[in-house]
Amino acid sequence: MTHYMNLCSEPFNSIKNKEKIYELRLLDSKRQKVKVGDTITFTNLDNKETLSVKVVGLHKFSSFEELYNNLPLDKCGYNESNINKANPNDMEKYYSKEKQSQYGVVGIEISLLEN
Repeated sequence: MTHYMNLCSEPFNSIKNKEKIYELRLLDSKRQKVKVGDTITFTNLDNKETLSVKVVGLHKFSSFEELYNNLPLDKCGYNESNINKANPNDMEKYYSKEKQSQYGVVGIEISLLEN
């Protein structure tokens, strides 16, 4: 099955450059349909470029705080210049604490599919 998701340029390029291997999302009804072996096609919101990845793992947690304590942040979109400022509260600009409590969260482990 193929799923479609949007990303801003920075995380999109991190996946494209094989730096980011975990996509962090709310485990809402759309993400609950994602299974290991599925494909996700990401669209860059800034330039409409697309890339496809294979789902190789699903890491489910009750909150982004728990996720941040269990997954390697350097593979979640952070790098040397900003990893020391990584804070699970950063994800609240996308997903409220109430939504996190309601659905849980997921680190979707991905592998870039070569064209």
